[in-house]
Amino acid sequence: MAELPREIRGVMVPITEGRVLLPNATVAEVISYTRPESIPNAPAWLLGRLPWRGWRLPLFSFPMLTGQLADESRTNARVAVLKALGGNASMPFLALLAQGFPRLTTITQELLIPTSDEHPHAPGVRAEVLVRDDRAIIPDLDAIEGMVARALAA
Repeated sequence: MAELPREIRGVMVPITEGRVLLPNATVAEVISYTRPESIPNAPAWLLGRLPWRGWRLPLFSFPMLTGQLADESRTNARVAVLKALGGNASMPFLALLAQGFPRLTTITQELLIPTSDEHPHAPGVRAEVLVRDDRAIIPDLDAIEGMVARALAA
């Protein structure tokens, strides 16, 4: 049986009022924010579609999706292009609105400390953790992909 790696490279993506922690391999690219093409009847957290390398990526706001905010600033925003993991051929990438440049970090089991929050997590949230002194949210990318797919199909 193969041994698990002792450390992985992670990316701390700044969002309004926090950070999202993702495996580095999930982030395809970070691009400048441009005004997205609107999606009729989409929920407020699904901000529109962005053109990227021949794709029209669904752009979402994580704080809006999880109910933390009603709206999120797009001034000086960036976009983290994420590799979708669900195997949906029509949606191989998603776009996450970021509030600045993501930061690379090394994650080890000792540095990743689950918070003792006992409350249930919002849809799209897998866990809340501390990485060194930084509080971060580990998103549930499978759930988010499903939410986006359902919103696009409506």
